[in-house]
Amino acid sequence: MATYQFQTEVNQLLKLIIHSMYSNKDIFLREIVSNASDALDKLKYLTVSDDAFKGVHFTPRIDISFEGGDEGKESVLIVQDSGIGMTDKDLTDNLGTIARSGTKAFFEKLNEAASKDSALIGQFGVGFYAAFMAAKKIDVYTRKAADPSGKIWHWSSDGTNSYDIEEVACGSEEAKKYGFDKSESCGSAVVMHLNDDSKEYASRWKIEELIKKYSDYIAFPIYLHYTQNKYDDKGNVTSSENKVDQVNSASALWKRSKSDLKESDYDEFYKTMSRDGEDPLMYVHTHAEGTQEYTTLFYIPKTAPFDMYQADYKSGIKLYVKRVFITDDDRELLPAYLRFVRGIIDSEDLPLNVSREILQQNRILETIKAQSVKKLLGEFKKLGDEADKARKSEKPTDTEKKAIEKWNTFIAQFNRPMMEGLYSDFANRAEIAEIVRFKTTYKPDVKDGASAAEIAEKDAGTAGDSGQNAADKTAGGEWTSFADYVQRMKSGQKSIYYITGSDENNLRSSPLLEAYTKKGFEVLIIASDIADIVIPALGKYKDFELKSVNRAGSDDELGVDKAEAEKKEKEFKPIVEKIKEALGDKVKEVKLSKRLSDSPSCIVVDENDPSFQMERMMKAMGQTGVDVKPILEVNGDHPIVQKLKDTEDKERIADISFVLLDQALLVGGEELKDPADFVRRMNNLLSS
Repeated sequence: MATYQFQTEVNQLLKLIIHSMYSNKDIFLREIVSNASDALDKLKYLTVSDDAFKGVHFTPRIDISFEGGDEGKESVLIVQDSGIGMTDKDLTDNLGTIARSGTKAFFEKLNEAASKDSALIGQFGVGFYAAFMAAKKIDVYTRKAADPSGKIWHWSSDGTNSYDIEEVACGSEEAKKYGFDKSESCGSAVVMHLNDDSKEYASRWKIEELIKKYSDYIAFPIYLHYTQNKYDDKGNVTSSENKVDQVNSASALWKRSKSDLKESDYDEFYKTMSRDGEDPLMYVHTHAEGTQEYTTLFYIPKTAPFDMYQADYKSGIKLYVKRVFITDDDRELLPAYLRFVRGIIDSEDLPLNVSREILQQNRILETIKAQSVKKLLGEFKKLGDEADKARKSEKPTDTEKKAIEKWNTFIAQFNRPMMEGLYSDFANRAEIAEIVRFKTTYKPDVKDGASAAEIAEKDAGTAGDSGQNAADKTAGGEWTSFADYVQRMKSGQKSIYYITGSDENNLRSSPLLEAYTKKGFEVLIIASDIADIVIPALGKYKDFELKSVNRAGSDDELGVDKAEAEKKEKEFKPIVEKIKEALGDKVKEVKLSKRLSDSPSCIVVDENDPSFQMERMMKAMGQTGVDVKPILEVNGDHPIVQKLKDTEDKERIADISFVLLDQALLVGGEELKDPADFVRRMNNLLSS
C-alpha cells in the first residue's frame, strides 16, 4: 500500500466540505452518480471509435446499494458503474489533484457565498469530494477497461491530508464483491462509509427521492438494490426478498418532443447536466431536419460561470452523435463569446469515430454551429424586445415584470461577453448590436440646455432609487440599446456618441460631456475594459457612425460658429502657446476647447492613437514603446485659464499649465505619474 499527500488545493477543498458545506448535503449523491455517468459516456464512445476498446464487454449501468442503517451498525452507500474505470495513475490524477488554474477563484467564490457553496462544487468539476459531506471514509475499487495488466486498484481516504492506493488481488473478497474477479469486468465502485449525521442516505426511500430529483435524466439505467421484508400483524419480519429496481427514466430528454415536456422537466435536466443548484434563466430546444438532422438543447444560467473570464474556461456544451457522447471539452462547438451557454448538440450525421482534429474542420459541425448561434441570438433579441415592450406598459402584469427581470439578469451577467462578439463575430455583428446594452446620459426629465448642476441633481435623484424605479428613469430602462438611442436622437444628428473608461461614475462626471449635454446630445457610457476594442470594430450602427467623445474630432456637430471659433482661437493663441511651451513633450497638442462650458480643461487622444485604456492593456501584455500623449483642451472662458492672459511669470504659467493637465487626467480616471509635483504646484497657486 502506498500513501500519497493530497494536492494543497484538494486539502483546502476538503476542509471546506467537511467543516462548512452543509447547506445542501443531498447533492453529494448527484455528483457521484454524474461521475458514474461520465465514466459510462467515455467507454461508450471508445467502444465505437477506438479499436483497442471494441472488444470490451459493455453493458452500461449504474448500481446503487446500501448496507446497515440500523442502530449501532455502520451505514454504507455504494455507487458502482460499468464504465471506463481507472488505473493507479488515473486515481492520482482524478482523485488527488485539481488540474485547473482557476482553483484560487473557486475558493474565493466558495468563501463569498456560503449559502451557495454546495451548488458551486459541481460546476467546478470536483464533485467527487462532495461525498465527504456525508462520508467519514471513502473507498474506491476500480478496474480500467482494455487495460492489458487487468489490475484492480483500491483508493481509500478519510478526507484529511492523504490517501492510500493499493493493488487488489483478483481472487480477493473485495474483487468478488464488486464483480472485478471476472476478466471482462471494468468500472468503479465508490463505497461511502456514512458519518453519524448521514445515516438517512442508507435508505431505499431517500435514495429513490434523490435519484428522481437530481438524476432522473441520466442517460443510463440506474438500478437500486434493496431488501424487501414482509411482516406479520405483530410487526415481525416473516420473509425477506432481495430486489433490484430501475429508479430513473434513463431517456435522452433532448430527443423527446417539446410538447411532451414541462418546464420542470427542462429545469431538472439542466441541474443534472450542468450541476448547477439553480434553475436556468432560459432554455432553447431545437430539432432540425432536412439536409442535416440534429437536435440542440441550450441553457442560459442565471449566474455567469465562475471561470467565464479565465483563459482555461471549461466548455459548457456536450457533443453527442446519435445519442453517443463524444466530448464536453471542445471550445469550437460555440464561439468564445457564448461560452456561458450550457447544453447539448446531438448530430445524426457525424461519424461516431470523429476525432478532435476532424471536428475542427467538419462542415456538418460548422453548419450546426452557425445555425445554433443564429438561433441563440434570435432568442436573446426576442427576450430583450419583450422586456422593452413590458417597460412601456403603464401597469405591467406579473408576466411583464418577469420579462423585465429576466432580461435585466441576462444583461447584468452576460452583456460583457456579448460585447466581445461585436469584435469577434463579423458574420453576426449586426444581430449582436441589437442585443448589447449600454448605460447612458439620457434623462427623460432633463431639458436641453440644462446646467451641469441641474444634471448632477437629476443624477443624484436616480442614484437614490433602486430596482425598477431606477431603471425607469431612462426610456430604455437602466440600460439602453442602439435602437433606443437612435429613436431619441436630435433631428439632423449624424452620429452616435459614446465615452469609454474604467469607472462609470468618473465617466458620468467627465467634463467631456458638458457641451454634448447642453446641446441635448445623448452619450452612451461604456465602462468596460474591452470597449476601446469592440466599439471601433463595429464602427457604425446602421447609417450612424459611432464617435468617441474621448477623441479629438468628435466635436464637429456641436454647432460652434466657425467665424466666432476662428476669432476666439486667434484671441487665445498666446495663452495656448504659453501652456504648450510649459508642458513641452508631456502633451501631443494644446487646443482651445469647443466642448467645455464649466470645467477648465479636459484631455482627449488623437483619432489615430490608442486610448489610455488600450495603452494599459498593451503594456500589461508586454508590449513596449507604447506611450500615448494626450491632447489638452482648455476652456478659454474659465477664470483659471484667464489668469494666463496677463502674466509672463514662467513659474506661474508652468504651475497653472501642469495643474490644468493633471486635473484633466484625474477627472479622466488616469493616475498621475508625479502626485507630489501636482500637490506642490497646487499649493503654490493657493498661496499666491
